[in-house]
Amino acid sequence: MTETEMIKRAAEVFDVEIEGLKRTRDSLGESFTDTVKMILATSAAGGIVVVSGVGKNLHIAEKMSAIFASTGIRSIVLNPVQAMHGDLGMVAAKDILIALSFSGESDELLKLIPAIRRHGLKVVSMTGKADSSLARMSDIHLEIPCGREACPFGMAPTNSTTATMAMGDALAMVLIDAQKFAIEEYAMNHPAGAIGRALVMKVTDIMRTGDRLARVSPTSSVMDTLMAMTRAKSGSAVVVDDCEKLLGIFTDGDFRRRMSEGGDAAKMLSGEVSAVMTPSPMFVRDDVYAAELLKVFEKRRIDDLPVCDPSGHVVGVVDIQDLPKMKVL
Repeated sequence: MTETEMIKRAAEVFDVEIEGLKRTRDSLGESFTDTVKMILATSAAGGIVVVSGVGKNLHIAEKMSAIFASTGIRSIVLNPVQAMHGDLGMVAAKDILIALSFSGESDELLKLIPAIRRHGLKVVSMTGKADSSLARMSDIHLEIPCGREACPFGMAPTNSTTATMAMGDALAMVLIDAQKFAIEEYAMNHPAGAIGRALVMKVTDIMRTGDRLARVSPTSSVMDTLMAMTRAKSGSAVVVDDCEKLLGIFTDGDFRRRMSEGGDAAKMLSGEVSAVMTPSPMFVRDDVYAAELLKVFEKRRIDDLPVCDPSGHVVGVVDIQDLPKMKVL
């Protein structure tokens, strides 16, 4: 198999799965909204969302349950085999079961449903066939009409598992909006790692202040501004008025660009920084979370961001180089 053939085959897999996602997206309708409503009602009643599957779908169930749990919907994974040997004790009548099986004919799940019913749970199934046994045994059937697998034998779960996972993601994201789940609540469920730090830490925990903040007046020379940046070991200087209100920002990138344009270097260095600064720059408030700060850096593609209090006074600056050190990037 040549390298060209390898790339072509890989691209075909992507195409099959992209088409499968589109087909599944276009199928969204009443069964989806009914599922969202059932999950919300279950959560409001203190119940949990039980997710189950067999084989590869058990892995999808684990992922689906994990994203539910992290975004405000209590959830567990139930292995259908273990369920029949005692694990059914984990469920209660106020819970619901989401059963994943693309064929809708998995023996382990078909045996599980009657036992789940005896415990009083309602059932949502996700299958690729509306007339499957599992679909007929469910209160709600959420179809995954993704089409054929990318596997040349039509056997290995590829397209179907991708589409099923996407459906689970869609449910979780809609549920975030429907229950007005706040970022502070999300942070409580993610206390560790870079995600947790970005959600818990605020700009005030990261910003440069004091001697590490280069702060100059608009009449300061460019040379004096560069010296202030050197003393602060900073790549930027904030330009403020007599009341400490933000007027502009000057960065080492601004300086390099000006120098590359030619002209009289000595004249520029002796001139006022107000003539070469970026006026009215973007800034963030000092009560912003680090997660929001990351979005600003990504969207604006900047390296330095002034921080102001509610009155508009400069209280610090965030240098993007500090984010990896704080382990939030």
